[in-house]
Amino acid sequence: MRPLSFLHISTFYPPYSFGGDAVYLYRLSNALASRGHHVEVVHCMDSYNLLRSGDPPPPEPRVGVTVHSLRSRWRWVSPLLSQQTGLPLLKRHALERIVARRRFDVIHFHNISLFGPGVLRLNDGDAALKVYTAHEYWLVCPTHSMYQFDARPCVSPACLACQLRAKRPPQLWRYTGLLEDCCRQVDLFLGPSRFVTRLHQQKGFPRAFAELPLFSDYPLAAAEVSMPLHPRPFFLFVGRLEPLKGAGSLLRAWRDFEEADLVLAGTGSEEQRLRRMAKGNPRVRFLGHLPFERLSPWYRQALALVLPTSTYEMSGTVIVEAFSHGTPVIVRDIGGMPEAVEQSDAGFVFRTEEELVASLRRLVSSPALRRELGENALAAWRLRWSPDVHLDRYFELLEETARRKFGSAPWPT
Repeated sequence: MRPLSFLHISTFYPPYSFGGDAVYLYRLSNALASRGHHVEVVHCMDSYNLLRSGDPPPPEPRVGVTVHSLRSRWRWVSPLLSQQTGLPLLKRHALERIVARRRFDVIHFHNISLFGPGVLRLNDGDAALKVYTAHEYWLVCPTHSMYQFDARPCVSPACLACQLRAKRPPQLWRYTGLLEDCCRQVDLFLGPSRFVTRLHQQKGFPRAFAELPLFSDYPLAAAEVSMPLHPRPFFLFVGRLEPLKGAGSLLRAWRDFEEADLVLAGTGSEEQRLRRMAKGNPRVRFLGHLPFERLSPWYRQALALVLPTSTYEMSGTVIVEAFSHGTPVIVRDIGGMPEAVEQSDAGFVFRTEEELVASLRRLVSSPALRRELGENALAAWRLRWSPDVHLDRYFELLEETARRKFGSAPWPT
């Protein structure tokens, strides 16, 4: 295959980012560039500065990736206008200049919530494949999370009230045909799990999704992380400390669970409340935010990764990261996360706190079971969630889509 030219467009890109969507894009961009492809990324600095608290982190290393950090002299007004109108009004000229400067083979959209659906109509002469990856539920949910009133999974929509409760301005463009019209420009919709396709269908989204599971980079060598990180056996939580991630339910379980400790890696709006909940409990430890390379030894030494997410998680980047280290997972039975357990046979699924505690005790009491599940996790990662497997499937889907759109793939394979 000749080197291809990729343009990725997303609201956030590391280090100016908050969640797994940007982590995935960072990994994909670097993986493509390291294999000789031309890769450019566009993201919105105004959106990051609008939502961040504290100083931004230092830049992430990248290998041959050109990054366009778009800024407007109107600052926070730019993403607010896009959120309200659905159009990239104050970023449109900058985007058009980037697209006009080079012929891209693939224009890949990720989290475009603060560019608006209008960014899907970028005029490239219809020469590129246009791809959209659903990292969250923005296509069918104004708050993106399907988590109603910050309290429960959405079953019966009350979108306007939910937006107001989430302190997000109502989006009038969602009551027009703008989104449907813009989505006609997309040649391929991708989702990380079967659950994503089912939920979008249930919510009336008219386009089909192809499944492209997430991937994780290769972990550090075992010899590099042999030093014990924690004095007692521990379970690990990795994620944003926000209501929908459900970390509070773990702290409640750990009031009486004494066989192992709980280590939480992440920050968010709930952090101070959770620290108050855990005050006086010596079996709970907070690490704050850690980049992947510093998380790697924690994954490897944990008994399991525990994810009590309270709403419809699409799949879970951290599940794949845990598997790459041979670490089992324990997940709540909701959203796309149970699929990973089903496909790997590398963990447990729980519905109640009693089932959660029973799973924790099984792993603590049986090193042999922990070892077996860990081996399953690593084998499944190599088979399904490693970088090479991901890229093979990615290019297979691009070629299939190109043949549908152009009659043949415009690049030799």
